[in-house]
Amino acid sequence: MESEVSSRRKVSVLPLLAVSVVLAAVIAVALVAMSGGASYVIAGLPDPGVLTHYGLGVVRVLADAASVVCVGSLLLAAFLVPPQSSGTVARDGYAALRTAGTAAWVWFFAAMLSVFFTAADGAGKPVTEVFVPDTFLDLIDAIEQPKAWLITAAVALLLALGCRLALSWGWTAVLFFVSVFGLVPVAVTGHSASGGSHDMATNSLLYHLVAASIWVGGLFALLAHGWRRGDHLKLAATRFSKVALVCWVVMAVSGVINALVRIKLGDLFTTDYGLLVVAKVVALLVLGVFGQQQRTRGVRDLVDGKGGGQLLRLAAVELLIMFVTIGIATALARTPPPEDAITQPSTTELLIGYNLPGPPTVLRLLFSWRFDLVYGTAALVLAGLYIAGVLRLRRRGDSWPVGRTVAWLLGCFVLLMATSSGLGKYSPAMFSVHMGGHMLLSMVAPVLFVLGGPVTLALRALPAAGKESPPGPREWILAFVRSPLAKVLTHPVVALLLFVGSFYVLYFSGLFDTALNYHWAHLVMNAHFLLSGYVFYWPVIGIDPAPRRLPHLGRLGMMFAAMPFHAFFGVILMSKQTIIGETFYQQLNLPWVTDLLADQRLGGGIAWASGEVPVLLVLIALLVQWARADEREAKRNDRREEVTGDADLAAYNAMLKQLAEQGKPRP
Repeated sequence: MESEVSSRRKVSVLPLLAVSVVLAAVIAVALVAMSGGASYVIAGLPDPGVLTHYGLGVVRVLADAASVVCVGSLLLAAFLVPPQSSGTVARDGYAALRTAGTAAWVWFFAAMLSVFFTAADGAGKPVTEVFVPDTFLDLIDAIEQPKAWLITAAVALLLALGCRLALSWGWTAVLFFVSVFGLVPVAVTGHSASGGSHDMATNSLLYHLVAASIWVGGLFALLAHGWRRGDHLKLAATRFSKVALVCWVVMAVSGVINALVRIKLGDLFTTDYGLLVVAKVVALLVLGVFGQQQRTRGVRDLVDGKGGGQLLRLAAVELLIMFVTIGIATALARTPPPEDAITQPSTTELLIGYNLPGPPTVLRLLFSWRFDLVYGTAALVLAGLYIAGVLRLRRRGDSWPVGRTVAWLLGCFVLLMATSSGLGKYSPAMFSVHMGGHMLLSMVAPVLFVLGGPVTLALRALPAAGKESPPGPREWILAFVRSPLAKVLTHPVVALLLFVGSFYVLYFSGLFDTALNYHWAHLVMNAHFLLSGYVFYWPVIGIDPAPRRLPHLGRLGMMFAAMPFHAFFGVILMSKQTIIGETFYQQLNLPWVTDLLADQRLGGGIAWASGEVPVLLVLIALLVQWARADEREAKRNDRREEVTGDADLAAYNAMLKQLAEQGKPRP
């Protein structure tokens, strides 16, 4: 009987999803119809026809709905419900995996349709003409959005296959992060990726889109889990409630920033774009009220043992409102901002997102800030979490070395300076300043971060789940440290290739020339600099237990192996006769950079010279750790001798005596 009820409940949640998707599509089409063909008039393109004009909105809603269901189901399977003790996903996780796999197939087909519809929309052609191979290939080569949808389709296909094959918790967690990555390509190639302030607009949209997908998808997954009467509903609801609150705050802040970049306050109630922004804000506030009711009433009833009926009813209504918001957001993406909302951007604004006040003096590099929403926020959040962990240890009566705290906070400060100060502001426009920021992110910040011992702090500050309890954040961190991926990345050869070899690949293969044209590529480069440096220095001087423990002599060998390659890189840059990124820097045409080759040589000198101080710091830290390890080993030996009464020495003397007696001549 229970299985029949569970089966009916499992089927009954699908109509709610279908109604939500249809409602979102109707709202998107209606709102796009109200704005008419404004986007084509502004772009100077012919109207592509009714099918393309409205079909793109419907396909976009379908892709968005499938993506959030996939992301949310993988979130539930990986982090909201526990796996079996063997590491294999449990029944509820398996059901969520299958739901994610189905959603991934829908996401894949919707993304493929979006390739054709966005190509037709961008060219002002009927979508039927785009199915001609020659026309399609020409449009794909000329327009960025169809390329982004192709990447999204490839990610969705990978997820569909992965959800069919994965059974372990580790691979489920990997699939979740892959699904979040699948949201990125379209976000970084839309309206926010062009025009002035596109750095702020793109960064805020990334936060907004990821938070919205986790919130909406997680709510659907929680509703489906409760509808089929899954186990651990209270645990899943409690965990999701905390995630939902963070997502709502992130969506609210990032949405406001994104709107202010694109529209003036005076245009909110006088333009179609402004009215859509207002409608989305109202929907977000309503969702905040429902989320608060869900936390204070629905989750409380579960904790008090009153059942999940209240929670499921609130979640169902909240899900409908969320899909209404998706419809509004789709129409907003199809509606251009007012023509007079943003002044005509300069060439510098079009290329890097903002104007520069003048040549990069010392004062400007230090105090002319432009806050980086991605890495500046990351620096502040990482500092705050670390301090919270230290304070928790102290309240518990445990100590934590002050030096580690200082090292971590200095690393956060270096990250903030490299990305949000004048260094980060001038970095996209000048090769020499870029190389200075590169060295800070790859050579200085990772050294300070690994000396801070964040994993050790987290393992001590976070509570253990217990033998029979579901695993929590502490167990997730341990699982990552012991994972095959961590072991591969920290292998000396792999770490060395990622750290040093990527310098040569990035700058001498033409990859850097292409990356200069895209803001998202700058984000990826900074992430690579940080992570490759951390992976390299972690097994060398890291406080945290590394997946691969190297002897101190092996650590010293890794450092000496990296030093000549780093020096050669700087020398090659200083002696190179061709200009890296020449086309991009010529388009910028900064009046204070009259000799691009001289600026590149200055960057090479910075790369060559800046490696000396971090290497010296690492060698000192390594030698100090080596000496302390020997001292600890000597103390352990002394304690062992005190306990055993110097038994090793007595045994050695007895062995010598026995050998001496055996060597005496017999009478």
